[in-house]
Amino acid sequence: MHTIELSVIAPVYNEELCIEEFLRRTDAALRATGLTHEIIIVSDGSTDGTERLLRESAAKYPTLRAFFLARNVGQCGALYAGIQQTRGRVVVVTDGDLQHRPEDIIVLYRKLQEGFTLVSGNRAGRPESLLTKRFPSLVANWLLRQVTGCQIRDMGGFKALDGAMARSLRLRPGHHRLLPALVHMRGGSTAELWIECQERFAGKSHYGISRSFDVIFDVLMLGFQSSFKARPLYLFGRIGILLLLVDCLVMPWLLWEKFAHDVDMGTRPPFLVAIMFFLAALFFLAMGFVLELLTDANNAIGSIKPYVVREEVAGDAAR
Repeated sequence: MHTIELSVIAPVYNEELCIEEFLRRTDAALRATGLTHEIIIVSDGSTDGTERLLRESAAKYPTLRAFFLARNVGQCGALYAGIQQTRGRVVVVTDGDLQHRPEDIIVLYRKLQEGFTLVSGNRAGRPESLLTKRFPSLVANWLLRQVTGCQIRDMGGFKALDGAMARSLRLRPGHHRLLPALVHMRGGSTAELWIECQERFAGKSHYGISRSFDVIFDVLMLGFQSSFKARPLYLFGRIGILLLLVDCLVMPWLLWEKFAHDVDMGTRPPFLVAIMFFLAALFFLAMGFVLELLTDANNAIGSIKPYVVREEVAGDAAR
């Protein structure tokens, strides 16, 4: 049985200018709901005054739990660390820069109570640059919808999801941008609603247009997993078999030409293509087997977490 109804997670990195205001507004918003709750902040190896402020805030906010990672592992690793520490029946994922309004937490929560596994906040009026943020995000979200079949239009950002589902996810680098698709692939039901997106409270964003290339690779990887059920041999094996079938059509024809009509085959382009296809087929089949073994090894060591918690501080109620 859950003694905590709502867990709010915010991974942060060098957010000393935002963290106090974030805690003040989030604590006020959660107390106004009347629900039992906890606030989980994960410092992703921050090097500014973020961790000092969190230590000082533990006495002020009884439901605060702060975890300091030993080094910077990236937003996904910090989020994964926070999710694994949650105790709530419902988990809300947000950012620590106040672009997501803490007052909207209850809106996502109420929508989730309609029977959904995950509710995504579709960011309206995003103040970021069209070229470096919004357009790449639109393209990435469109690709994700096509690849995974999950129809959420804004995969990143503000989310509320079932706590048991959240804790069962094994997040790999980049997966923090794909939570709705991951839940959809696990058979969960998803929904979205419009929320207001505000300017960052203070400081500057840690992300630029270079992140768009990472998103493309994440989408391709997720598409591979969803299409072939995480079995590399299915994909590379099919490609290898297709190439061998082409060889089985081309080579008999070339041999017939050689022995029936004395047409030289060694210098003909179809012969060179057939040889290339045969070698490529062997490569794809071998790659499929190797990746299959690596997948098994990865699953065997999957319990190893990608982060180390260096320190934990907590308020009285959370402790």
